[in-house]
Amino acid sequence: MTNRSWQAALAAIFVSAWGGNQFTPLLVMYRDAGYSALTVNALLGAYVLGLVPGLLVTGGLSERFGRRPVAISGVLASLTASLLLAAGVSGVGWIAAGRLITGFGVAVAMAVGTTWVTELCDRSGAAPGTGARRAALWLTAGFALGAAVAGGLAQWGPAPMVTPYLVHALLALAVLPFVFRVPETGVPGMPARGQFAGLRHPRFRRVIMPMAPWIFGSAGVAYAIMPQLVGDRVGQWSLLYSTTLTVGTLVAGTLVQPLAKRLDRTTSARAVIVSMTLMPLGLLISTVAAIVRSPALALAAALALGSAYGIALVSGLLELQRLAPPHELAALTGAYYALAYVGFLLPSLLSLLSSAADYSVLLGALVLVALSGTAVILRYSRAHLPADEIAEKELVHVQ
Repeated sequence: MTNRSWQAALAAIFVSAWGGNQFTPLLVMYRDAGYSALTVNALLGAYVLGLVPGLLVTGGLSERFGRRPVAISGVLASLTASLLLAAGVSGVGWIAAGRLITGFGVAVAMAVGTTWVTELCDRSGAAPGTGARRAALWLTAGFALGAAVAGGLAQWGPAPMVTPYLVHALLALAVLPFVFRVPETGVPGMPARGQFAGLRHPRFRRVIMPMAPWIFGSAGVAYAIMPQLVGDRVGQWSLLYSTTLTVGTLVAGTLVQPLAKRLDRTTSARAVIVSMTLMPLGLLISTVAAIVRSPALALAAALALGSAYGIALVSGLLELQRLAPPHELAALTGAYYALAYVGFLLPSLLSLLSSAADYSVLLGALVLVALSGTAVILRYSRAHLPADEIAEKELVHVQ
């Protein structure tokens, strides 16, 4: 096994993330094509229906069959999804099917790809936490570049409902041969019992769980809700503006991730707290942007929410990897990302509630909900630390 084998595994994560987010900046295009806001938001969130079950089962599948075959199936799913999305010019059913299968591909990248990269980096002698940070970085980079390329092609390229997806399909085809050569790190045939035991850990319930849904909830507000609220203020550049919000959110999330490692502490949830302080701040700016309908404020909100997203994503993974035993890591990583993606349903929920209350009121309510989660995390920041539990067990053993 070469010391650089993790790079091809990162490529699998990157290309699946690209496929997962290429649809997002095109929401405005589909709205202009005649789809209702509810339909567009439902299509945006449809891949959660493929993603959440995928996150919960693919970790166990990778324990039974190995990391590599499951990772390959994820890249193949991402490729197939793009072809279905390209066929969406023939009807909304093709788009819905493509979004559903996209979810499975992203699920594999998150749950299995992250674990695979972590194990490969550990075997290459990298410092603890390196694999998780690399996986989170390339996941976010894939989300960002997929959105940027798709938005650019839709704005200026030919066949805007087809070309972005075909470009991604070609990229997935190029990556596949390299993924086949990455060494296996799992132990195929391991039983799936007890892989979710860590969900009952007090630190998972009181530190990770209150934060996780805001990871993609914040992103959903930034690049699904805000373009709808202020996009008409930029005239014919609405598609480009939507792409800018999407890419800006994710670039901020990418650039801030090294800071998350520096903020992380084994003795407290400091990095998680920082992310959950930025989160309500970004939502507050979003609320003001919705009231005054300012594209500039919406962009500022996207950058704040993107920074919160980046710190939350990495800090949650680092917390998780400290409390998860090796045989639970893939399954618990999937559960963590499943919780994170529950927040991606937020745009659809807000669309449903918008008939009863203005978006500024709904966003203001989200500020209060986020602050309540921050309060819970602050209370338990230094409680139930894995290191303390190990020390207590060793003391009992000595006695």
